[in-house]
Amino acid sequence: MITPLAGASIALTAVALAALLLFERRGLRAGVAVAKPVASTGFLALALVSGALDSAYGRAVLVGLILSFAGDVLLIPKARAAFLGGLASFLLAHVAYVVAFAGLGLDLGDLGWVAGPLAIAAAGVGWWLVPRLPRPMVGPVLAYILAVSVMLGAAFLVGGPDARVLPIRAGALLFYVSDLSVARDRFVAPGFVNRAWGLPTYYAGQVLLALSIAAQVA
Repeated sequence: MITPLAGASIALTAVALAALLLFERRGLRAGVAVAKPVASTGFLALALVSGALDSAYGRAVLVGLILSFAGDVLLIPKARAAFLGGLASFLLAHVAYVVAFAGLGLDLGDLGWVAGPLAIAAAGVGWWLVPRLPRPMVGPVLAYILAVSVMLGAAFLVGGPDARVLPIRAGALLFYVSDLSVARDRFVAPGFVNRAWGLPTYYAGQVLLALSIAAQVA
């Protein structure tokens, strides 16, 4: 059950996301610089009101969300240094999520069917991106592909009742998919269309991961 405070936090993210998309569409960078941190503040607030400080799982997810917030801010400028900082911040966020999921217990009996498709997907993404990358970006991007793949794999290895694992799996999958929009926008075909689907996917994923904190104690 979503509490009033949780609902207000989700609403904050949704309203700020709508404003963010409008500012992105119109190319208003000052508006983006305001709306994006506000949208990300919503998922941080959601984690806190969901009891993030009350469990090891919640604290690890909160660290991931804080690192994601930092990545969101770093990706606002277009400079390469800022992008690398954002990439590093999101990579560490994925590490924090892996720690959180591992703390719940991973069913390694399912490792084969999870790892195989993810390895194929990672190879496909690498094949798609690497020829388009500036040479200094190849190493960081490949490291990021590995990190996000491990994060998604860990999410699908978490066991338990559906009510506990569905927000984790859906949130991790949406986060993974949203990263493809960032890669496409940065290295393949820049344009608003990438943010039009990537930003809603990203924020939905983070909201679900924040909600998964409460699901673990429900």
